[in-house]
Amino acid sequence: MTEPRYDVVAIGNAIVDILSPAADDFIADNGMTKGAMALVFSPEEADALYAKMGPGQEVSGGSAANTIAGMAALGSACAFIGQVADDQLGEVFAHDIRAAGIRFDTPSRAGAPTTGRCLIFVTPDGQRTMNTFLGASHYLPAEALDATLIAAARYLYLEGYLWDPEEPRAAMRAAIDIARQAGRKVAFTLSAEFVIDRHRAAFHELIAHGLIDVLFANEAEIMFLTETDSVDAAVAAVQAKVPLVVVTLAERGAMAISGGERTTVPAQPIDKVVDTTGAGDLFAAGFLHGQARGKTLEASLTLGAICAAEVIQHFGARPIVDLKAITAAV
Repeated sequence: MTEPRYDVVAIGNAIVDILSPAADDFIADNGMTKGAMALVFSPEEADALYAKMGPGQEVSGGSAANTIAGMAALGSACAFIGQVADDQLGEVFAHDIRAAGIRFDTPSRAGAPTTGRCLIFVTPDGQRTMNTFLGASHYLPAEALDATLIAAARYLYLEGYLWDPEEPRAAMRAAIDIARQAGRKVAFTLSAEFVIDRHRAAFHELIAHGLIDVLFANEAEIMFLTETDSVDAAVAAVQAKVPLVVVTLAERGAMAISGGERTTVPAQPIDKVVDTTGAGDLFAAGFLHGQARGKTLEASLTLGAICAAEVIQHFGARPIVDLKAITAAV
């Protein structure tokens, strides 16, 4: 097995986030569930909701893309595979990810639908309510995969959000095969309970066949996956089948379980929660960067906690401070 050229290649939704402050009343009046993510199934519906937004901030997003943006900021060598349309938002996404030093070669897709966008309403308590039109991101074909690129990465990182549509799901299965044949590791994030609800059997199949080396989840997600009522029971249900299980516990920190041994770290102290968008994504960035650098589980968890704490203190899911500087002591 050759030495990897990249620390991670990620496959995920290519989305531009549009963030705007909103009052709790606005969330309720528009039939949204505060703090949740809902899918918008037509561009017309997305346009109508966008028209109601206050002044917004456009920031390239997408769960896996956020993670590798964090990793690149930490100094990891990264690449991303995701589908955008040949439109203005597609150009924004491509510019932002390449400007972060991440390789992005996926050709733009002509015609409808447009590039994916996520309309995010942030309430004064920092909770984000997301309305996502996935658009072109759900038309990623297996033909867009660069097998040489995937085989050259230490980790293949996949987001559960993209498991819904048939075309990118087939692409991710093919990518797993490529990574496995190259002797690389596969990291998978469960993403959200609604994703698990639709694909629980498929995720259990991946786990049972030993196709996931690193599983990321928050406590609610891993309990929902295993249909248990405690984090301990949930971890017990999967730890024998997944070499490394990583669970975030919100303000209680995070833990990693490997070989039956559990390592925990507390959450990092912060001044104020401004926007929780991307907290899990940036935690995964710090953790995977640490693992790619051969750091201990405790150090990797600490890196994740620092990155998550940084991103929730400002709008947007991409870091705005020097992550290398704030993690230098770890």
